[in-house]
Amino acid sequence: MRLTHTADLWWKNAVVYCLDVETYKDGNGDGVGDFRGLTQQIDHLDRLGVTCIWLMPFFPTPGRDDGYDITDFYSVDPRLGTLGDFVEFMRTARDRGIRVIADLVVNHTSDEHPWFRESRSGRDSPKRDWYVWRDEPGPFDPKAIVFPDKEDSIWELDEGSGQYYLHSFYRFQPDLNVGNPEVRDEIARILGFWMELGLSGFRVDAVPFLIEGAGGDPHSFLADLRAFMNRRDGGAILLGEVNLPYPDLMAYFGDGNGNEVTMCFDFIGMQRLHLSMARGRPAALAEALRERPAPPKDCQWATFIRNHDELTLDKLTDAERQEVFDAFAPEKDMQVFGRGVRRRLPPMLDGDRRRLALAYSVLFSLPGTPVLFYGEEIGLGENPEGEGRMAVRVPMQWTASGGFSPVAERTPVSTPAGPYGPREVNVETQRRDPDSLLRWITLLIERYRESPELAWGAYRVLETADEAVLVHRADAEGGTVVAVHNFADREARAEFVLDGLDEGQVLTDLLVDGTLDLPPDGRVSFTLEPYGTRWLRVSAPDEPLEDASAKGS
Repeated sequence: MRLTHTADLWWKNAVVYCLDVETYKDGNGDGVGDFRGLTQQIDHLDRLGVTCIWLMPFFPTPGRDDGYDITDFYSVDPRLGTLGDFVEFMRTARDRGIRVIADLVVNHTSDEHPWFRESRSGRDSPKRDWYVWRDEPGPFDPKAIVFPDKEDSIWELDEGSGQYYLHSFYRFQPDLNVGNPEVRDEIARILGFWMELGLSGFRVDAVPFLIEGAGGDPHSFLADLRAFMNRRDGGAILLGEVNLPYPDLMAYFGDGNGNEVTMCFDFIGMQRLHLSMARGRPAALAEALRERPAPPKDCQWATFIRNHDELTLDKLTDAERQEVFDAFAPEKDMQVFGRGVRRRLPPMLDGDRRRLALAYSVLFSLPGTPVLFYGEEIGLGENPEGEGRMAVRVPMQWTASGGFSPVAERTPVSTPAGPYGPREVNVETQRRDPDSLLRWITLLIERYRESPELAWGAYRVLETADEAVLVHRADAEGGTVVAVHNFADREARAEFVLDGLDEGQVLTDLLVDGTLDLPPDGRVSFTLEPYGTRWLRVSAPDEPLEDASAKGS
């Protein structure tokens, strides 16, 4: 594919890396991560192959919801640095060719935000209508409660004014009224402010909750935000957290127009991947790939193994969810909200290096844009002592002694212990180990970036005889890549047919040395080791691989 083509839509085959400034690197020795520390670690992300950093909230906050309860959308939390530190970080990232996006959390504010304080000061307050107030709470709907372990309603009485305010999440996070034109204008100003400081877009938190109170045509709000951003920067994106069934989710792309959210997370594919790993057979994931609609031309799916929240399994059936619990989170305290897992992948897989290699090979070969949560590249574990979702938001481990902060005893979040402690799991050691998970994921990223068919191409799941094997094919502008994965702890025979290709071509393995001749009838057959992976590029015998992927040049 033409590089000039793919560069225009940079996010279609980006590698997105989500991190929390607070837990990434302490740069001033106070026990808390900050922008100075993050800036000093940019080269780690550059070596890894990251092309886009996604920053979790870094705004001023009382800290009751790990930064998602915001008191000022136009500044940096003093614990994390200053606006000057932020600008220095942005400049350094840009110097390495890395774009930056940030969380856009405008469905609610902290109840300590000046807007809400003014709103609750009286029913005649100029900002009263910036939030959602009622004389009586709405009908009780248990399905509407996001955190059933902490809340029993989405309405909270304000004693001062005698009315109830809406909070879709915690009671200290009152919902903004995005149906109010003044609120919409303010949200646009927030986007514009941070784009002027260099952001290339935003990850939009809980999109369905954000627009449900927009009134009229709620999707017009998203279309307006996208149009505003495109006027300021045609390459800016909205990455949407939309956990809905595929048919309902397509509306958030703007139906067929592609004028709302640029990328949407594939929650269904993620959940089916975990179900497939639990079963040792990929049929559930294959079914999701066949069901998943194609996004509009200038939109994309974002693929992931887990994010910063619980590993939600809400789109599985009760029986399927229990299968995943039994395999990966058998103890109650490993589960959360009755629908998710509060563990990272390495402990879920008992540290099995083969299964970890398989999981990330699947991730980077799936059609879409891969998103990593910080620490995944080294197999970072969780701290089960952390409350709820905080179990997975642990300090990054840079060296055998930890390396996160020179005053580790003052760090507010504890590191994992045992086999996932820093002595066993850290960046420094894995950089020197050619067989480490860090080296494997670096290789996968390199091959993914060299194979634009995986992100851009039309894909098909191919039929195979062995139920343990997943084969999918991606084609774009004359280039073809085939990914083959064995989900079982046994040898498996990969047998599939590649049609529509010229005779005399070969299949070159992109992950290990070796080639296979492509038979005249297109029938390919070989044996995969337990949890084995292959990425195969179709090319002429003497054709350089970079030419085989760029036939449209």
